[in-house]
Amino acid sequence: MSQPASTVLDPVSVRPPGLLAKERIVARPGFNRWLVPPAALAIHLCIGMAYGFSVFWLPLSMAVGVDAPVACPADMGFFARMFSAACDWRVSELGWMYTLFFVLLGCSAAIWGGWLEHAGPRKAGVVAALCWCGGLVISALGVHWHQIWMLWLGSGVIGGVGLGLGYISPVSTLIKWFPDRRGMATGMAIMGFGGGAMIGSPLADILMRHFATPTSVGVMETFLVMAALYFVFMMAGAFGYRVPPTGWRPAGWTPPPAQNGNAMITQGHVHVKKVWGIPQFWLVWGVLCLNVSAGIGVIGMASPMLQEMFGGRLIGVDAGFGSLDATQLGAIAAIAAGFTGLISLFNIGGRFFWASMSDKLGRKNTYTIFFLLGIALYASAPHFGASGSVALFVAAFCVILSMYGGGFATVPAYLADLFGTQMVGAIHGRLLTAWATAGILGPVVVGYMREYQLGLGMPPSQVYNTTMYILAGMLVLGLICNLLVRPVAPKHFMTPEELAREKKLAHEKVGEGGESLIPQAEMERIGRGGNPLLVAFAWAAVGVPLLWGVWITLEKALVLFR
Repeated sequence: MSQPASTVLDPVSVRPPGLLAKERIVARPGFNRWLVPPAALAIHLCIGMAYGFSVFWLPLSMAVGVDAPVACPADMGFFARMFSAACDWRVSELGWMYTLFFVLLGCSAAIWGGWLEHAGPRKAGVVAALCWCGGLVISALGVHWHQIWMLWLGSGVIGGVGLGLGYISPVSTLIKWFPDRRGMATGMAIMGFGGGAMIGSPLADILMRHFATPTSVGVMETFLVMAALYFVFMMAGAFGYRVPPTGWRPAGWTPPPAQNGNAMITQGHVHVKKVWGIPQFWLVWGVLCLNVSAGIGVIGMASPMLQEMFGGRLIGVDAGFGSLDATQLGAIAAIAAGFTGLISLFNIGGRFFWASMSDKLGRKNTYTIFFLLGIALYASAPHFGASGSVALFVAAFCVILSMYGGGFATVPAYLADLFGTQMVGAIHGRLLTAWATAGILGPVVVGYMREYQLGLGMPPSQVYNTTMYILAGMLVLGLICNLLVRPVAPKHFMTPEELAREKKLAHEKVGEGGESLIPQAEMERIGRGGNPLLVAFAWAAVGVPLLWGVWITLEKALVLFR
């Protein structure tokens, strides 16, 4: 006899959510919100190694010859070089991976940002780990078989997708956990992306030296070991993510009134599908693109720029760069390496410092400071070089790079202020197309202007003067974009019905009107408490490697002060 229809259970409706489902990671009473930043850092410190991949270029350019590069025949075509296992790769060919990293980062973040908001940060973090670490494994096979296309595909394309998903995976979650400190929270995580190379580069150098043999440069084994280490850290970070329930807020905190004195903070929420048609999105896009273009162009040329502008004056010799002997060139190269290390520290520190300051100053005011101060420092750089003031030149670029990093860390909070928090991760993903554009624009402006000036016969000490003025001009345009930003018109916000529908698509526990279904007494016990030893362990797991990277970088930077 069949059961009454009312007693038949739908097996789909009672099936528990999967291990990676967003429903599984809604925080419960006793979860401490300070466990989320180290989870984000665990992922960002791993994918941040993209900045340090140049440590592999020289060893890979001798993968066949080991002791010296084996040149390909002069008449060998591009496609033949891609598949040849008999001759070594050029550094310029390997450098395409760097371009692929940041183009794919921006594109993947833009394409899958909306999916991330619905799927949750845990699932996105796991996919990022599989892509980034799987890309390293494919690259290791490419080194083994000496197929450069496998490196481009593995680390460049697949790894680039992992970069994009890993980069934006914590943004929305952190902003929702720290509505009282939006800038500080995103600054902590994005600081990790800047710090990834500080840990990864010296670690890769140690591993390559360990695995090197008379017949191998040790890169393949290094890729495999780093893939395994990164996979453990990234999976730990992904499974450490928790999202706050709808309506949660820190104890004792009330939302600031809209359009307060320091920031343009909206109470509404914009759907990611609408941002392409909103002027404020494109203004912030221009702000980020122009700020990053100026900074990233300098990062790529920091070492040769210092050496060519000051030459022998770096070591107390009154001679230009072209008049130095091999010993003197080696000495100034070591000083330039210290300069590169120092500005990397300011790049990282600026991410946390400026993003935290933006909580007090407001995002728009913070970017105004970036642009005004940056214009003055870029325009003054040629004078510092002509006067021989190494200290002022170094100080200027340390401040510039702090604002470069600060721009990355402050922009997620800027977006949350303007467009609301419901889909800020997806909107941030679309904004990162500005980074992809800047990753091409900045290096091209600096690199090609340098070559053009040298071709005109200009002394190396003066080839960067025009470039500095061009970069200052780019910041003027960025300043104009920032000053034009106004609060988003109410017509662009989701209606209460649309917002409720979006919350349900994001697997939030809400009623028909989008209201939270979590009892208030339970809500008040979320975000604080928990096991203090667990919080301390989580921070130590990411803090100790980061401090090691800072120490190694400081050792290199001390050469500047000897």
